[in-house]
This record gives sequence, structure tokens and C-alpha cells, in this order.
Amino acid sequence: MVLIAAAVCTKAGKTIISRQFVEMTKARIEGLLAAFPKLIPAGTQHTFVETDSVRYVYQPLERLYMVLITTKASNILEDLETLRLFARVILEYCRSFEESEIVENAFNLIFAFDEIVALGYRESVNLAQIRTFVEMDSHEEKVYQAVRQTQEREAKNKMREKAKELQRQRMEAAKKGGKPSFNTSGGFGSSTVYAPTPSIIGDVTNNSNDVKPAYNNMQQKRTPMKAMKLGNKGKDVESFVDQLKSEGENVISSVNNNSQIGPKALTISQDIDNVHLKHEDKLIVRLGRDGGVQKFELSGLITLHISDEKYGKIRIQLENKDTRGIQLQTHPNIDKELFKLRSQIGLKQPHKPFPLNTGVGVLRWRLQSNEENLVPLLINCWPSEAGDGSCDVNIEYELAHTNLELTDVNITIPLPIGCNPIVGECDGNYTHESRRNQLIWSLPLIDANNKNGSLEFSAMKSVPNDFFPLNVVFGSKTPYAAIKVTDVILVDDESPVKFSLETVLNPEKYEIV
Repeated sequence: MVLIAAAVCTKAGKTIISRQFVEMTKARIEGLLAAFPKLIPAGTQHTFVETDSVRYVYQPLERLYMVLITTKASNILEDLETLRLFARVILEYCRSFEESEIVENAFNLIFAFDEIVALGYRESVNLAQIRTFVEMDSHEEKVYQAVRQTQEREAKNKMREKAKELQRQRMEAAKKGGKPSFNTSGGFGSSTVYAPTPSIIGDVTNNSNDVKPAYNNMQQKRTPMKAMKLGNKGKDVESFVDQLKSEGENVISSVNNNSQIGPKALTISQDIDNVHLKHEDKLIVRLGRDGGVQKFELSGLITLHISDEKYGKIRIQLENKDTRGIQLQTHPNIDKELFKLRSQIGLKQPHKPFPLNTGVGVLRWRLQSNEENLVPLLINCWPSEAGDGSCDVNIEYELAHTNLELTDVNITIPLPIGCNPIVGECDGNYTHESRRNQLIWSLPLIDANNKNGSLEFSAMKSVPNDFFPLNVVFGSKTPYAAIKVTDVILVDDESPVKFSLETVLNPEKYEIV
């Protein structure tokens, strides 16, 4: 198809907004839109009208028209599908189909129109992708802004506390009849300093019998001189999490004050050992709505974290029972011959220890295929037209790999704009998010005892394409790859070392298109 322009106009032909995708003068587009209402035949149910040069494909929006101007050679079915997407975009950014509302949100609509069509040709995008592209939401920017605000707050707190400290010293010196002495850096000439630790709250002991100042509950304890601590990352992250929660975001916080910060740092909790291993699997799965696997990709990583230097010289014993053709790759500093012959992970130079307090990736793997038997969770979505402009939708899941336990499974089904689905049968729970035009099917656990389930609902004014793509998210502590850490031993005497193991399986993208 070649799309010339997309516009919203009144039934009298007045242009409200218009976006041209080919070169065209303003007078030309205004003339085409002014002539459009006069061409609509009375008493017909058609959604398009043609002239000698162009075709108008339109949809009434109460007192307005959503109009696409195309060439006469374009595919009318693709035009109608594109028109439906344009109408959904308008409802996404406007609360009503009023002229004032369209004008108020004109820029967002123009940006969204540009994401649908480029140089006259339809882009392969859906409403969720358009929303993301227009918002240009950046997680990194949020983190930066939150960290900056936290640093500013901490600097103000330190400034106020320093002012209180100076005032207290002046008062003490005045009571003793002396004068406080300052050095060039603004501190006192003393062998101790007052560490800027805003979290310490307590009374300062006064050796004299004078009455304590009213503000002494905010004074800080005197501590010996310590080195400067750079980048209090834990507090920054906690502040960022609190800010997101205050904005209504659902955030799962895993920050711990005892975390060791370093490259590829791990979150350290109280119940892990000095040698900690993390086995992480990630999946990218794309299934076709009519069956078949369009893409399956598994990537995995074993990360080693050592928190005690006496366990730096170790070897990790692995057991690989995976027969699906997973490709393994060790870190360049790992002894490859030792890994091939004995399935052990150890350094090429055994007299050197592993890095301390740092998460180090020692082994990774990868698997790509289009075989359906590799997919752990199969989703079958079957929408069927009921004949009255509605669709009956049946969705079922099946856990193909019964050794897995999937938790907090959410299957997101897109809905037509303004649709209120009527749910007839549901295993688990469901939530209708009308603002985002989607239905979320939630299942707390899918395992061998709960490996099948279904959801049935009906939706008015819909077609089967409206319910795709489906997106699936879940978590699991059961690994996908049959690679297991069986033992950790010291290099010197091969004595066993106690270790803790964390396994994680989660999908980067899991969709049915």
C-alpha cells in the first residue's frame, strides 16, 4: 500500500490534524479533505470512497472522521487494518472524540502516526510498541534522576548537620571562656573529626554540668578518622525504589545493606556462604498463533562470588546431563583442558585466586532451535468469530517440561479499544486493565500437578487479530539446562568447601504472535 496522508476532520470537511507521508502542498491536502464529506454517498455502509486519483478510507468517530488518503492501487484490506490501528491510537491519547481533545493532544498523535507509517508504507508495529516509542521512557534516566536527587538531599543534610556542629562548638567554647580555632578547611584543630553519618542519632556526652542544647538529639557520634566512602550505592537504589513506589509502580526490592558492590555484583543475603554460585537461564521464545516455533533461544551463565580470601583457590565440579546440544563456553582465564577432561572449572594458573567480592562469570551456554519439544510452556490461543460482530476466545496452556515449576505466571492478552470482555471460565485469576486495553491471566504456580489450564471469554466488536500478540512472564527457581554444580574443592588439598547455590529461570521475551 502507499498511504498519502492520515487526517482527522469534521463532518463538514474542516481539517483538525493531518500528517502527510509523501510530499504534498498544504493547499492540496486541504482541498482533498474539504471535498471528502461531499463524496460520501447517503444511506450506505461503505467505509471507503474513490475519486479519479485517490481513495478515501474512513471511519466515523462520533462527530469526526478518521480518514486515510491512499492511492487507488493500494490493498483495501491492509488499508482497513491500518485505519483500525489509527483509530485505536486516537483513543489511546484522547479521552473523547471531541475537536478540542484532538487539538490538545495533536503532537502525541502526530508522533504516533509517524510510528505507524514511514514514507507511505505501513510499519509492522502494534499499539503497545507505539506507546513505548512515543513515551521514550528511559530506565537509565529515572535512575540518574533518582540518584541525583538523593545526592542533593544527602548534601543538604550534611550541610545542616555541619552547621549544627559548628554552632554547638561555639556554644561550648563560649561557656568555657575561650574561642574556637578553625583550620583552613573549615574544621576544628583536633585529632578527631565528626564523621558525616546522617543515620546515627543519639545524645552527645557533655563532661561539664551545663545544660545540653535542645538540638543535641541530632548530634553525631565522634569517631576516629576514616577513609572516605565513595558512591553509597545502596542508599541511592533504596531511594530510587521508594520514589517509584510513591509513583504507584510495583517494585520488588532486593537491596541489602550488606551487599558487596563490584563489577557484575551479586545481591548478598544473610543465608549464603562464602562461596556462592548463581545459575541463571534466560529464554527468548516466539510461537506462531497457528502452531510452530518461530524462535527459541536459551542463554545461561554460572557466576561465582567469593567473600573470603581463604577460599580464593578453588575448583568447581560440574555435572552436565543435558543432551539437547547446548553449546558451552568457559571464561578465557579458565583451564579448558581441565574442563574437557574432568568437567571442572579452575583457573589456568592454579596458584592465583579468583577475584574477591566480585561476581565472575565462569561458564556460559547457548541453545538455538525451532523444535517445539524444547518449549517449556505451550500456549494455544483460539479466537473464533461468533457472527454478531463478537469473538469467542479460548486460551489454554500446557507445561511441556514437567520438571519445571513456574511461579507468578502472567499471560497478557490485548483487547480492542473500549472492549469489556465477559469471562466465562478461568483457571486462576484474571484482571481487566481497561486503560491499557488488555486482559491479564494470572496463575500463581504451574507445575506437574497443575500443568494444564484454560481461559474462555467473549469480546464484542472484535476480530481475531485483535488478541495478538500474547505476552508471557514468569519466574522459576528450577533451571532449564541440565547443568549442575555438584561440588567445590580447594586446589591445594582437594578438601570440600561449603557453598551456596542460587538458580534462576526467567524469560526475556515470551510471546505468541
